Amino acid sequence: MTERKKAVFNWSGGKDSALALQKTLQENKFEVVALLTTINYASQTSSIHSIPLKLLSKQADRIGIPLYTVPLSKNTKTYEKGMTEAVKHFKKQGVTHFIFGDIFLADVKSYRESKLNALGIEVVEPLWGKTSEEIYAEFLKSGIKTKIIVTQADKLDQTFIGKELDKDFPQLLPDGIDLCGENGEYHTFSYDGELFKTKIDFEITKVSKITYDFKMDSGEMKSFDYWQAEIQPTNPL
Repeated sequence: MTERKKAVFNWSGGKDSALALQKTLQENKFEVVALLTTINYASQTSSIHSIPLKLLSKQADRIGIPLYTVPLSKNTKTYEKGMTEAVKHFKKQGVTHFIFGDIFLADVKSYRESKLNALGIEVVEPLWGKTSEEIYAEFLKSGIKTKIIVTQADKLDQTFIGKELDKDFPQLLPDGIDLCGENGEYHTFSYDGELFKTKIDFEITKVSKITYDFKMDSGEMKSFDYWQAEIQPTNPL
């Protein structure tokens, strides 16, 4: 039997991440030593998805793989610096690969490869090269249960918060919205299915409209509005 290579899985807590991790574990080519998630230091929630650390910890516990967080502060630590420190930490453990759940955004994949390859880490993308329709079909077959917790406000309105990603969901999407939300239209929280030992019970306690400022490739700052759910576990155990 070929010895499995050690890898870190970059965990967002959402559907693509869950599907990519489930495929990775089923194929059994890698020993996944940790789930790596970037955390907003001030809010103690995950970047973009805004999943509270308590729920990220529950996901990791139910999956059975340790959670490794990279805290990011707007003033003291950038994403690149945090990931570089994480790579150094895991290379000491013999890790050679970082696994992601990207689908088709070539610039994102190229960015990951350019930064991580330079540090001696190979990038693995289990979902890469398939269409969003193919990935969504795989997601439905996987049995993973997921709900929407963030939407880009100008793409999907507040009514999409809390919606289950099921066989009927594609019919609800307006024209021009990627089925998997790969262009950032929506983000999700995965809470049940074969990947997890038991279901994670959670509730949406509030929905707010949040504005984020992003620096574009041109150097211009641009603001985007999002509908964002505040979620919390309903079972403390």
